[in-house]
Amino acid sequence: MKLNARGFTLIEILLVVIIIGILVSLVAPKLAGRSEEARVQAAKADIDGGISLALDLYEVDNGRFPTVLQDLVTKGSDSENWRGPYLKKGLSKDPWGNEYTYRYPGTHNPSGYDLFSKGPDKQENSEDDIANWETTGPY
Repeated sequence: MKLNARGFTLIEILLVVIIIGILVSLVAPKLAGRSEEARVQAAKADIDGGISLALDLYEVDNGRFPTVLQDLVTKGSDSENWRGPYLKKGLSKDPWGNEYTYRYPGTHNPSGYDLFSKGPDKQENSEDDIANWETTGPY
């Protein structure tokens, strides 16, 4: 009986592991920045899309914007023509786990409302705020 066993040598296996390690070290930094970029885009989509649309629908029904975001989900005492809920899944938090900040009337948008996320640093009025007005920050 003749055994014809073929396999890889230890050197060949180590060489493959080293090559995989090099490839991972080249690709990992590029992927790491993508998750933060995806969070920023998700916050922008909420602010410019879903929540803003709900606020606009509320304004059409009631003739004014709500005083608090919760009025989009449950009828407030001063909501005469409320036809909600305007957000089907309720109020979501921003991608960093914080509540979106809403002000009516707005400081930056006096004839409308201010809606923003404090961003990854969770501090208001910082460069990383994501808002419904023009900002000078990185986002």
